[in-house]
Formats: sequence, C-alpha cells, structure tokens
Amino acid sequence: MATWTAHATVGAHPDEVLAVLTDPAAIEQWAPIPFEVDELDGPRLIAGSRARVSGCLAGRRLGFDIAVRHADGEGLELVASGPVDIDVVYDLLPAVGGTGVHASISVRGCGFTGRLLAKATEALLAGGALHHAIARIARAVEATTSTRTAVAA
Repeated sequence: MATWTAHATVGAHPDEVLAVLTDPAAIEQWAPIPFEVDELDGPRLIAGSRARVSGCLAGRRLGFDIAVRHADGEGLELVASGPVDIDVVYDLLPAVGGTGVHASISVRGCGFTGRLLAKATEALLAGGALHHAIARIARAVEATTSTRTAVAA
C-alpha cells in the first residue's frame, strides 16, 4: 500500500474548511481524482454517511462506494471501496493565520486489475494531484469566506 501526503494552510476557520470538504458540489471541483457523486444519503458528507461515486481512471469508468468514518472540526476521514480501495484523511489543525490541512491518501488494489488501477491512481498522486487538490480546497474555502464577508458588509 502506497501513501501520499500534502499540507497547506488555509486562511479560514476549521468549520469553513470542513464545509468545503463535505459539500458534494465542492468536492467534485477539488478532488484529486475526478469523479461525480451518483448517490448520497444526505445533503453532505457526515460521519456514518454513505455515497456512490463514479469516474474514469486509466480509461475505464469505475464506481466506488464511499463510507465516511469521521467528519467534524478536526477533519474528514473516509474509505472509497471499488476496484481499488482508497483511504482518505484530511486532518484540520490550528495554524497561524487559519487552519492547517494535512491530507493523506493510501491506495491498495487486489488482483491483477486492482493492482493495475492502483498503479494508475498512484501515478496521478505522484504527479501532484493531491498537492493540486489542497490548493483547490484553499481557493474554494477562501472564495466562500470572501463571499460571506462581502454579503455581510
């Protein structure tokens, strides 16, 4: 099993970061591996919720079942199960000027096809997909908070 990590500081409160991490429409915009939400048992990801997502990887259309283990001001943890299994953790930590976001993604595949798809996923992550995702999360959070600030003024 291979694991990738990335870290950034976002100029916002942890709850504002969590809102972007758990909003299905926002997730589709920042996710390190492109996908669409097909089913979700609520308006956003919360601890215990489940979802079904799909996307293309290595030229194949794939589906994953998502199980959210943890979602609160300390972060988001979920597992995507499908042809490959992906463990995802976004830890939210106090930081000077906002919230530190520490992302960790582990990928594992079983059988020939699973291992092949795991390698394709690893190639995306090794190419910087997780670092780009963290940057998109920061932009989404900062855009949301600046919009709220402008509306309040």
